[in-house]
Amino acid sequence: MRVTTKGQVTIPQHIREKMGITPHAEVDFIEEDGRVILVKRDRDASVPPTFRRVRGVATIRMSTDEIMALTRGDQ
Repeated sequence: MRVTTKGQVTIPQHIREKMGITPHAEVDFIEEDGRVILVKRDRDASVPPTFRRVRGVATIRMSTDEIMALTRGDQ
């Protein structure tokens, strides 16, 4: 396996599938006895990523112009 100029490697598909590593999954690298070990980071599945958590929270429908007027104090 070759490391790119950006320091990237491709995790083989069979390993990703076996370990449940999906796009946007978090992984860690652990140094141990002269080796580097890739581990899938455990994260609480009940806590969505930051942007997903707040997406769709606004309940008032306003146009962009109305929002800009509020932020500028043009009321």
